[in-house]
Amino acid sequence: MRNIRLTIEYDGSRYQGWSRLGKNESTNTISNKILDVIKKMSGEDVELFCGMRTEVGVHAYGQVANFKTSSRMDLTEMQRYLNRYLPMDIAITDIEEVPERFHAQLNAKRKVYVYRMITGAVPSVFDRKYAYHCFRHPDKELMDEAADLLIGKHDFRNFTSAGKSKSTVKEIYNIEIYADPEEMQITIEANDFLHNMQRLIIGTLIDIGLEKRPVNDIRAIFRGEESASLPCDPKGMYLQEIQY
Repeated sequence: MRNIRLTIEYDGSRYQGWSRLGKNESTNTISNKILDVIKKMSGEDVELFCGMRTEVGVHAYGQVANFKTSSRMDLTEMQRYLNRYLPMDIAITDIEEVPERFHAQLNAKRKVYVYRMITGAVPSVFDRKYAYHCFRHPDKELMDEAADLLIGKHDFRNFTSAGKSKSTVKEIYNIEIYADPEEMQITIEANDFLHNMQRLIIGTLIDIGLEKRPVNDIRAIFRGEESASLPCDPKGMYLQEIQY
């Protein structure tokens, strides 16, 4: 069996996330679209493992996935086949054969998300599907101060919408906030993310930047004395890369 690693770019606007299981199970997911084409290409029902399960409406510049196949198809032909039959909002940007033990989820070391927010009095017509619009300019200094409190290893149980998780302790390595008069970008790099963790963090940072809540609420959320803000709009969220 060959172990094939894919790097995938996608527009998550019309999908129910990478995968949708349990009571909200859906076939309209990124993974199902890819699996359908792999089966058409190889005649096999394979398992597709991803580096990070993105949520409903979230996009990706560099999702990583792997599957095992007995197909002897050349890698270039395989990439062309996948891109020919996948919807135009999903693209395989790179393909390679990797050692048998490689696992996209279990071997991931760092995951990076970036959030795009357009600021100003007039919403952008062309960015409306791929960036959140904020009519006010958030205070970057307040957001930087709050972001510093999130960096490091913490229990993020109050920054997730998941019911129960085996471990809620994660480590955030870096949060960078870029701002100019027209756009703000927030980049978060961590060893892993709980369900909706990155969206709840960014939603909270934006509220702090808009002075809807104080910087010290970060500490209060960790202690369980305050709740995180509502999750940010997913259309501005991108899985930027996964490092191994």
